[in-house]
Amino acid sequence: MAGTPPGPQARPAEWWERLAARFIEALVFGVFYYILFITLWGFLRTVGMSEVFGGRLPGVIGWAVAGFAYAGYDWWAHSRRGRTFGKAIMRIHLAPGDRPPRTLLKRSLVYPAPLMLMGIPVVNLVAGMLLFGVGLLILMDKPLERGPHDRVAGTRVVKDLR
Repeated sequence: MAGTPPGPQARPAEWWERLAARFIEALVFGVFYYILFITLWGFLRTVGMSEVFGGRLPGVIGWAVAGFAYAGYDWWAHSRRGRTFGKAIMRIHLAPGDRPPRTLLKRSLVYPAPLMLMGIPVVNLVAGMLLFGVGLLILMDKPLERGPHDRVAGTRVVKDLR
C-alpha cells in the first residue's frame, strides 16, 4: 500500500470524499456497462433472442457482468494497493492495509456486489435501497464513518497523510 500505515492520527475520510471516489469509478464502469449492453443487444438481436425476458436480457447480463467485474476489481485493488483508482484520485485509502484477501473479499461481496442485481426488474429496487442504506449507515456511524462492508472486514477509509 502506498504511504505510511495509518495510526491513531489518521482521520476518517469524509462522506463526500468516499462518494466522489465511487462516482469516479461508476463513470468508468458505466461506460463498460453500456459498451457491454450494446454489444449484447446487437448479438442477441442477431441470433433472434432480443425479446427474451421482455427485451431485458442484455441489461440483466450486462449488469451482472459489470457488477461482478466491479466487485472483483474492488477486491483486487484493495488487496494489492489498499485503494481503488477513485480513492487514489480522492487521496483516501483503506486502513489497515494489511488485511488478508479473504477478509477483503467479504467486504467486496457486501458492497459493491449488490450492483450485480441492478439489471433484474423489481430486484433492482431492493438492491438500490440496499446501496442507499449503506450510504446512510456511513453517515450515521460517528466518528469512524464505516459502512457494513467496512465492519465486516474490520477496515475504515481514511485520508492520506499529506
